[in-house]
Amino acid sequence: MKLFNLLLNIIWLVFCGIWMAIGYLIAALICFVLIITIPFGIASLRIAGFVIWPFGRTTVDRRDAGAGSFIGNVIWVIFAGWWLALAHLVTSIPLFLSIIGIPFGWANLKLIPISLMPLGREVVSTDRGFGER
Repeated sequence: MKLFNLLLNIIWLVFCGIWMAIGYLIAALICFVLIITIPFGIASLRIAGFVIWPFGRTTVDRRDAGAGSFIGNVIWVIFAGWWLALAHLVTSIPLFLSIIGIPFGWANLKLIPISLMPLGREVVSTDRGFGER
C-alpha cells in the first residue's frame, strides 16, 4: 500500500501538487511579511507540506485548539482561504476531464475545507490507503 501511495503522490506532485504548494507558499510569505500574521504563515507552510504530498497522510483536529483558532480561521478565510479554496476548485476541473485524473480531482476537493480552516488542524500519517478512508 505504501508503494501505491508513493505512486499517487508522484503523479499528484506533477499534475497539481507543486502548483498548489506554491500558492500556499506565497500566502505564507505574505503572512510573514506582515509580521502580526506569522501564525497564519506557519499554518500555511504546514498545509503546503500536506498539499505537496497528501496521500498516506490526513489532518485531524488538535485537542488544544479553541476560540483563538476559530477566530483565526475566520480571518484566514476572509484574506487567503477563499483564494486557496478557489484554486483547489479550479485545479480539480481539468483533473476530472480524464479518467486517470478523477481521484486527484476528488483529492483536490477534499483539500478545500483544510484550505479554508487550517488553524487548529494537525497533519498526521495514516496507515490506510487512498481508497480505504
